Amino acid sequence: MTTGTFDGVHVGHKQIINRLVSEAKEMGGQTVMLTFFPHPRMVLFPDDHGLKLLNSPEEKASLLEKAGIDHLIIQPFSKDFAQLNPGNYIRDILVNTLHVQKIVVGYDHRFGRNREGDINDLREYAELFQYKVTEIQAQEVSDIRVSSTKIRVALENGDVDTAADFLGYNYMLSGTVVHGDGLGRKIGFPTANIKCEFDWKLVPSNGVYAAWVNVNGQSIAAMVNIGTRPTVTDSKETRIEAHLLNWDGDLYDKKITLEFVSRLRSEQPFDSVESLARQLQSDKQIALSKLKQT
Repeated sequence: MTTGTFDGVHVGHKQIINRLVSEAKEMGGQTVMLTFFPHPRMVLFPDDHGLKLLNSPEEKASLLEKAGIDHLIIQPFSKDFAQLNPGNYIRDILVNTLHVQKIVVGYDHRFGRNREGDINDLREYAELFQYKVTEIQAQEVSDIRVSSTKIRVALENGDVDTAADFLGYNYMLSGTVVHGDGLGRKIGFPTANIKCEFDWKLVPSNGVYAAWVNVNGQSIAAMVNIGTRPTVTDSKETRIEAHLLNWDGDLYDKKITLEFVSRLRSEQPFDSVESLARQLQSDKQIALSKLKQT
């Protein structure tokens, strides 16, 4: 088994999971992931955690299943749970409840009250409770140590390309298509307005993106605008709108998933709706070119 928040299920996490799967096969066992929700920072610092997550619980479960996890355990994280000292956590959770035979963790894994426990504690109790410990060193991507935090920073800067390199897949966002105000249709660019289904989901920074829209098992080329639409409204509300390229159909009330491929430009005001329409025509060609390369 392994344990942690595993937000993003990024390439560093997959290094751990791959080792977990390999060692489970060698010993004829099954893989178990113990993770937590809400995220510990949300519980321990409810007023100032400022945290947005890379995955909803459903996204994480799907990614972990694809990676080879047989059993996913989502432990409700609470202040009481956070008070378990490292020894009790190992004895009560890992050994007596989950009957761990081998635990695989990253080099920097911390656990227990005030994050007091580390791999040395796991090794110290290993002989007493008859389990083994495997440590995974840091995974490197372009000489930069991968972390969920660095992926969040990349997305907050609109750098979905770097985020995809670190994640090992295009960053995704799911939601339901809701009715908008129809302004896009008036200028030849009808959009699907997406209401994100997960309140703590990190939305990339404002801008125009080339993306794939996945609906009913079909991937459709699209460009996505995230922002306040300054050319057509004075509203400060941030919206997520997808214009599907070379496609026509009804998406209202359907659940769709966006996969961000590349940021085309920042959101900007134009002096007229006609100027905006011309820019969108240019954006469309660039988006199609970007998506052909994927």
